[in-house]
Amino acid sequence: MKNNLLIFLLLFITGGFLGQNKEHLSGFSTLSLTYKFNKKWYVYGELQARSIADLTTVDYYEIKGGSGYNINSSNQTFLGLGRYANYREKSISNEELRFWLQYTYNKSFGRVKIENRIRAEKRLFYNPITSINTNTERYRDRMNVIVPINNRKVEANTFFANVYDELFLGPDSPIIKRNRMYVGGGYQLSKDFGVTLGYLFQRDFNLKANTNLHFIFCGLNFIIDRSNSIPVEAPTPDHD
Repeated sequence: MKNNLLIFLLLFITGGFLGQNKEHLSGFSTLSLTYKFNKKWYVYGELQARSIADLTTVDYYEIKGGSGYNINSSNQTFLGLGRYANYREKSISNEELRFWLQYTYNKSFGRVKIENRIRAEKRLFYNPITSINTNTERYRDRMNVIVPINNRKVEANTFFANVYDELFLGPDSPIIKRNRMYVGGGYQLSKDFGVTLGYLFQRDFNLKANTNLHFIFCGLNFIIDRSNSIPVEAPTPDHD
């Protein structure tokens, strides 16, 4: 029943947006693995695919990972590295190598968990068509809220709801590069595996015109926990 309600809500939201204009649905899927060595250190890896221009054709890939450190229960740091590629007519049209450093603060109020993630990125681009290399920086701030539904906290056999908003900022005009808004939920099947499903709205800002994208998001999240001391946490969507 809860699954059917979530699917109906997603269809209602996306149908309302898309029915008013010529914009279309796109796909956004992730496969992630978190390995916790102990209560302080962990590593994270993710594969990502998006079908932006056509829902049935994947035209964007990511592979990335990094290492994180739990300062305490409310403060975490993370250092990451990733490769990103756009495809056009089955050929790479743009490549990116990205480094980032992030800080995350989270606080729980009863069932509700609020997370604020701040990230600084260095982005190195290569265009194989023109053989031109460029680089820039980007800064991101995400406010994320997770609410377990059938348990007091997210643990095995828990449904949860999730919403977030994220701003992307850059050094040149326009300063605000992008805004993402997400609404969805998921199911933590066990301490080792969870799934998320939702709707992600993305607006890219440009001096000439803005671009809107409507993603159906699906994430499969695996956890290997050797710490024996950190409780299962909800896998947040879009680790990008």
